[in-house]
Amino acid sequence: MTETPTRVLLTGATGFLGQAVLERLLSSCEDVHVTAVVRPKGSQSGSSRLRQLLHKPSFRTWREAVGEERAEEVFAERTSVLEGDLTGLSEIGEPFDVVVHSASTVSFDPPIDEAFRTNVGGAVGLYDALRAAGQDPHVIHVSTCYVGGIAKGLRPEASVDHDVDWQVEFDAAVRAADTAQVESRSPERLESFIREATRTHGKEGPKTVARAAEAARQEWVRSRLVDHGRTRAQSLGWTDIYTFTKALGERVAEQKWAGHGHRLSIVRPSIIESALRHPFPGWIDGYKVADPLIMAYAKGALPEFPGLPDSVLDVIPVDFVVNAIVALARGGHREAEAARVPLTPAASSPGPSAAYYQVCSGASNPLPFHQMYRSVRSYFLEHPLQDGHGNPVVVPEWRFPANNSMERGLAVKEKLAAVGVRLSSVLPATATTREWTNSLHRMQTGLGSLRTYVDLYQNYTRTEMIFDDTHLRRLDASLPDVTPEDQHFDVRAISWPEYWQEVHLPALTEMTRAYTRARAASRKRTGRSRGLTQGADVVAVFDLEGTVAGGNIITQYALLRRLELSPLQWPAELGELVGNAPTYVKAERRDRGEFIRAFLRRYEGVSVARVEELVAGPLGRAVAQSVRPGALERIREHRAAGHRTVLVTGSLDLLVSPIAELFDDVVAGRMDQVDGVLTGYLATPPLVDEARAQWLKRYAQDHGLDLSRSYGYGDSVADASWLSLLGHPFAVNPDLSLYRRARKAHWPVEDWRRA
Repeated sequence: MTETPTRVLLTGATGFLGQAVLERLLSSCEDVHVTAVVRPKGSQSGSSRLRQLLHKPSFRTWREAVGEERAEEVFAERTSVLEGDLTGLSEIGEPFDVVVHSASTVSFDPPIDEAFRTNVGGAVGLYDALRAAGQDPHVIHVSTCYVGGIAKGLRPEASVDHDVDWQVEFDAAVRAADTAQVESRSPERLESFIREATRTHGKEGPKTVARAAEAARQEWVRSRLVDHGRTRAQSLGWTDIYTFTKALGERVAEQKWAGHGHRLSIVRPSIIESALRHPFPGWIDGYKVADPLIMAYAKGALPEFPGLPDSVLDVIPVDFVVNAIVALARGGHREAEAARVPLTPAASSPGPSAAYYQVCSGASNPLPFHQMYRSVRSYFLEHPLQDGHGNPVVVPEWRFPANNSMERGLAVKEKLAAVGVRLSSVLPATATTREWTNSLHRMQTGLGSLRTYVDLYQNYTRTEMIFDDTHLRRLDASLPDVTPEDQHFDVRAISWPEYWQEVHLPALTEMTRAYTRARAASRKRTGRSRGLTQGADVVAVFDLEGTVAGGNIITQYALLRRLELSPLQWPAELGELVGNAPTYVKAERRDRGEFIRAFLRRYEGVSVARVEELVAGPLGRAVAQSVRPGALERIREHRAAGHRTVLVTGSLDLLVSPIAELFDDVVAGRMDQVDGVLTGYLATPPLVDEARAQWLKRYAQDHGLDLSRSYGYGDSVADASWLSLLGHPFAVNPDLSLYRRARKAHWPVEDWRRA
């Protein structure tokens, strides 16, 4: 390194583009020192987050070239961290020669305030801090080709022509967030959140209902702000809030930096995808813009798509963008002064100017959407993904229908799915209804994805814009003759069929398979292996009704009364029981504890001695025989593993005594007695839903048990609150609500009606 290295300030270093820029500056520029603006994340410092980058795949080629130990030394010598957030950046004391501002929101559709704070507020904070420090670096501001908004024809490398006041829009976005928060807390809104939370989570307990209501409020706020951002952007001629705020971020750079006489180069990439050459072909860090659409198609989830086949899908490999930025950082702006465009209306007038470079392919090496589609289709016909059963997925053939016809069909399917969801909430849990619920869930997931793809992507697959790259090609031509090929960025060197079929799609497929393997491994860890965790600090908690035994407190009562009453008395009892069934069903749907209290009142006046006599005889034998084969097998496995086994039930202790010997502890309901007769009133509140969860926490504390290693088995959504406390929750013959919860959380679902 020279004694006076070029000092670069880099924002967005932990992102896809930022880490690639950092790697290129370190691997190809020996006279550069990089200071990265990195904010702490949770308990992790900014310095720690930066150091982690060295061990990512983007740095692998460089590490292997210089050696692991030397790479560590060079990284420590040539990088440093300025900790903080751009919107509240501390004083910049160190002088910089170049600033690369690549920090940005990574979503097309974020809430309006989030988009403005990141894409506009971040630029304001950075340029104000640089000016306050009296610095004059060359600023390379990374934007996007799509800042011009909804338009047709050739889009020049120049300042975007609009008269939107970024400060007014920024203030309005912040106020919109405050307004949405206030509206979400109105009594009417809160009541609607509570009603819906009670309907879907009432059986899980009041705390769960409150958490669900608050989550619904927060989601309402987010959804409203997302809609607000999209609508505001479209009302001013932009496709979405991302491109709108990126355009305003450019205006901030023009006014607050170039407008004060400083050097500014604005780099506008199109859709950035995997590397063509460097750091290695196919390098990518997570799914990028086009990738979710591609992989949904590869999985057969997109039977059709409303794009224009002759629209130009402007894609650029990430290393081309990085090379352009690095060329500017190394002084390329001096050789490309022709790229500088005055910011004043009259081109001949002196004053502030900026250079614009569109790193794109549309003008020099266009890629029509139908050509990209053919490359993708032929690749996945030859290299298909596999479905859940291991069979190859045959990708569909698109015919690119008119947008309205597809929209109408999608809207009809969404309405049918919504009707199905309402119907499933009142159906009994059977193997057939569970499978139907599964199918309905898959259908809703697919429709939701399709809706997202249509809403977000059609603006990019129906565009009629062509982005000019004259300045970019001039910059590339200005590079020294000795510049290696992998540091150039002339898009005419790209063969699109080769890029898709030999570089990008293989890398994307392998990344998808890696994600699938990781998810499968995670689900396997969540599930039960044949060898249970060993240890005396593990507890296995079992629910009784519907889980360990096939009956419930109603069938227990009916059997008791059938044995206790005479043949003449029994019909009347049965008739009354059937007549009150609707009341009990309603109570059970609202609250499990309410149902237990209401039903157990029927025991009023029953002789304790008579119950004990029946339990010692036919009633006891019936209770023991009701234990499911799968439950017996699992209880034995836990005992063999040295676990503490506990039965927790809302049934009366008198009635579960025949199976008490299967468990180390039995926690059951106890009813008050007067002169040997049951009163119909419980001695303590029923131990259900959240009450059981609180009891379990205390039980584990008192007995030195590790809940993260422990097991739980329940059949009702009312059990979800305590099952979620355990490291190994299981849904056993679940009702539909618990079944949906289990599938979403990847809890194992088991059938204990057989061994």
